Amino acid sequence: MALYTISDLHLSCGVEKPMDIFGGRWQGYMEKIEKNWRAMISPEDTVVIGGDISWGISLSEALPDFQLLSSLPGKKIIGKGNHDLWWNTVRKMKQFFEDNGIKNIDFLFNNCFIYDNIGICGTRGWFFEESFKECHDEKIFRRELIRLEASLKAAKAQGAEEIICFLHYPPIYANFRCGEIIELMQRYGVGRCVYGHLHSDSLRYAVTGLHDGIDFTLVSGDYIDFTPVLLKK
Repeated sequence: MALYTISDLHLSCGVEKPMDIFGGRWQGYMEKIEKNWRAMISPEDTVVIGGDISWGISLSEALPDFQLLSSLPGKKIIGKGNHDLWWNTVRKMKQFFEDNGIKNIDFLFNNCFIYDNIGICGTRGWFFEESFKECHDEKIFRRELIRLEASLKAAKAQGAEEIICFLHYPPIYANFRCGEIIELMQRYGVGRCVYGHLHSDSLRYAVTGLHDGIDFTLVSGDYIDFTPVLLKK
């Protein structure tokens, strides 16, 4: 039994939007995902996926991607990314999965999962390039803070001895620092923050390692060559 993570799978089994056109590590990426996953993950393992899972823009359009994911070994806990336009209310998503026989995928959204005394927490986060000029942007950001705190509170309430925070957007990048998110993680004793979103040229500015007392880990699919990263064995 082990805990793994990966982000930004960008699956496109049901739509014509594959990532192979970007070449490099994206060439044959869906085959890599399946091959590497089956080589590493056992049915007893848990894999946390930090968003940008499917290019489908509705649950029905994303269904072939969920079916592929479901066919792979292990329990999957998925968070929301900026390209997950299929995302709906948790109630509707769970009902959709139940209707389609998908039993090994759950959602990280305003909640927490416990794995071997580790609190699995998280939310989408906030994008470093966004402007706060419009009130609407500020409202989205504040909502993300509320969701993250709800997740962290749930971990504390369930007696988590350690907390790993899974975000889609990086809370620290180049010269950008999202102080509110970092300070919230510090307040709840988050020891490790796992994030994705970054690709191609943006990878050169990624921040990893220990900063502000938190260990930051980037797990975008192309960055890790679509090989799940072991967090706990």
